[in-house]
Amino acid sequence: MKAFLIYLVWPNPGNASYDNPKIQALLVVCVLLIIFSFAMRFWRRSMRNPVTKRLSRTWSPAAFWFGLIGLVLVVSRVESIGFLAMRLWWIILAGVVAFYLFIQYKIFRARHYQQVPREFTDDPRERYLPHRKK
Repeated sequence: MKAFLIYLVWPNPGNASYDNPKIQALLVVCVLLIIFSFAMRFWRRSMRNPVTKRLSRTWSPAAFWFGLIGLVLVVSRVESIGFLAMRLWWIILAGVVAFYLFIQYKIFRARHYQQVPREFTDDPRERYLPHRKK
């Protein structure tokens, strides 16, 4: 157990370069998250449902910041920046992303609804029926 903890918090793991396929995959995922955040912002502008628009307002900034933090962690790992290159930060980032997605899923399921158009009948007899006083 102690060896595993040392493995997670070792300040400079080393042996990472930009030609490593894992590093390239992480860079692509982080850049795609940043691009996705801008695309999501344009998607929200064209949205017509106000409930979905309100519930999705944090998705774009969250995707941007998760992508940016991932980029910082990848570059610090390759450039051997001691404190930021720890593997523990990736576990913490993955936990925060999973928690954010879980909370967003729960909120979306609880608060999302669509307004059903109401049908009004124009009954000429209704004018003569008794009403409650205002």
